[in-house]
Amino acid sequence: MSPTPEITDSHCHLDFPDFEGQLDEIVTRATEAGVTRMVTICTRLRNEPAVRSIAEAHAPVFYAAGTHPMSAAEEPMATIDELVALTKHPKFVGIGETGLDYHYTAESADVQQQSLRIHIEAAQRTGLPLIIHARAADDDMARILAEEYRNAPYSCVMHCFSSSAELAHAALELGFYLSMSGIAAFPKSQELRDIFATAPVDRILVETDAPYLAPPPYRGKRNEPAYTAHTARKGAEVFGMDYAEFAARTQANFDRLFAKAATYRAAA
Repeated sequence: MSPTPEITDSHCHLDFPDFEGQLDEIVTRATEAGVTRMVTICTRLRNEPAVRSIAEAHAPVFYAAGTHPMSAAEEPMATIDELVALTKHPKFVGIGETGLDYHYTAESADVQQQSLRIHIEAAQRTGLPLIIHARAADDDMARILAEEYRNAPYSCVMHCFSSSAELAHAALELGFYLSMSGIAAFPKSQELRDIFATAPVDRILVETDAPYLAPPPYRGKRNEPAYTAHTARKGAEVFGMDYAEFAARTQANFDRLFAKAATYRAAA
């Protein structure tokens, strides 16, 4: 019997109340499904100590932190020094999530853009990848990412990508990565799958965004890192690859982008 292919849940939220008191079981189910690494994301910097403690308590878990765009107007503005200081932790592997969300919080667009540029500069200074949330803000997102890249290069993943083909192209042109979530596995998401199919397979990551966006057959239920495997199987179909080959490609992609996590794993 061949071993279960290894994959990484590149974006989840293990500090959310949905998982309270269950993290040992959640992590165990993930590893049994072949999900050998998880990046849990802090969306409000005041919660960073709690998110850090999850990464410290669970060997397969790494973490990132930033101010979510939907919270940008409610939270103190992050500083570059504050974000850079967090990167000293050995399991801190990315900046964000940050970005723009005009679907729910268009009224704070100016604050979101200011916050985004601060996070980009932290990524530029540290060399850690930027983790982007983009919704209903494609033009501003493409413009700001390109403007800042011209100032100084940086690496980036468009987390839970479900935006336009134009934003996908703009991100890929900058050398960025697109991450497939459970949305890509929804039956009515063929247009999104077609966008992914035009991307180089060496720029694709997989994620859950757990506890949200569970892929079939768990749609409508609480998502968890183990379910990354279901999205990855759909991804293999999109790229016309067998599952083991697609899993291996996404692992290599994650290691390339999140090099600090890959190095930590090798040294552990």
